[in-house]
Amino acid sequence: MSTVTTRLRTSDAERETVAEILRAAIGEGRLDLTEGEERLAAAYAAKFGDELTALTADLPGAGRRALVKAPSTRRSLRRHASFILIAAGVMTALWMLSGAAFYWPAIPLTFLVVGLFKHARYGRWRPEYSFGHGHHR
Repeated sequence: MSTVTTRLRTSDAERETVAEILRAAIGEGRLDLTEGEERLAAAYAAKFGDELTALTADLPGAGRRALVKAPSTRRSLRRHASFILIAAGVMTALWMLSGAAFYWPAIPLTFLVVGLFKHARYGRWRPEYSFGHGHHR
């Protein structure tokens, strides 16, 4: 019996994520400009997911660390944290006005802060980072 290996096609979003990782690695100095441009061209030309994996395999953390340190990711993280601080202020004001004994804003703020930590860990939010809502391969 012969076994057929199925290669999964890649999406534009996956290609763009790898391109962001490669740009961040170039900015960090892990790839020189020539090699970075070659890998970027290969990323945009890739048809299958395993072709994309090979482009970042030799980077620390498959390049995710460089992506987290990228200026655009830091700005996004700051915006996320600012939103949480504003939401915390609004919810605390509502709690104070309500006169409730239990500090109920702690419940939604817990989920918001967990989301912020995941954002900081993975660089940006994607559906597969949420509980049970991602696509499993």
